[in-house]
Amino acid sequence: MHRQFGETYAESWARDFVIAELGHRTVMQALADGESAKDVWRAVCATVDVDPKLR
Repeated sequence: MHRQFGETYAESWARDFVIAELGHRTVMQALADGESAKDVWRAVCATVDVDPKLR
């Protein structure tokens, strides 16, 4: 997340942006609910245009 969004924006984005693929939860909520980091990252990649090198 830091490499994609930058350190400051990554924290805000993970806390505030709701992702449909995560059951309409934020990254932080999904991780707190026990979703795997890989599944969360896949949902982020499906939502925004992540650099292919970071996928």
